[in-house]
Amino acid sequence: MNLQERGIQALFFDYGGTLDSPGIPWREHFYSIYQRHGVKVPMDLFARAFYASDDSLVAENPVHMNLTDIVMEQVKRVLKHLGLYDSSLQKIIASSFLKDSFEHIDRAKGVLSRLGQNFRLGIISNNYGNLENICRETGLDSLMDVMVDSNAVGCIKPDPRIFEAGIKALKVDASSSMMVGDSHARDIKGALNCGMAAAWLVPAGRSGIAGPGQEEVPVIHGLQELHALLGIQVPAGS
Repeated sequence: MNLQERGIQALFFDYGGTLDSPGIPWREHFYSIYQRHGVKVPMDLFARAFYASDDSLVAENPVHMNLTDIVMEQVKRVLKHLGLYDSSLQKIIASSFLKDSFEHIDRAKGVLSRLGQNFRLGIISNNYGNLENICRETGLDSLMDVMVDSNAVGCIKPDPRIFEAGIKALKVDASSSMMVGDSHARDIKGALNCGMAAAWLVPAGRSGIAGPGQEEVPVIHGLQELHALLGIQVPAGS
């Protein structure tokens, strides 16, 4: 059964790596920016600093922070973990990441606006507890019917409960819902295990071939490809 025959009613999106970049997760996106600005550390060392920063923020549940706040703080903690903290470098790296994110989100909003004419929309994100503030700052809140934050519901993807929270909020069936995300392990596997459909967002130029134990799902290289995948006609030139 293809997606059009399935009668999809609701689309759920991951946030980081899906709505704010073309399938590139935060760690990878950040690493390229750090490298560009002279922080030449091996990826394994950077990854440890990145996840230490991430975990400490999750533990603090910073619900008051918006996207700008959380990115500034994340960068500060990474640089301190690496022993390279400098306030000017923090601002340069954070500003570069935010510029990329806002530009990509602004492009994504046009796609989401058209999809919202045919489907109910939501975000299901492993986040810090401040997803609603992030969406308010970026303007995504006006396009979403529900925003599910892992720190608010107490579980992270691929735990089925976080997907069920979104489905329940929109009063739809799992079988008529679809998850769009950049992580096969978290977004795709988690959604499929709940009975949802899924589409895997993979950066252009990458194969998106499922590995051992990974289910085959439609692969897209940009959110605009969802229109054709779901049988939505888009006026020429839009």
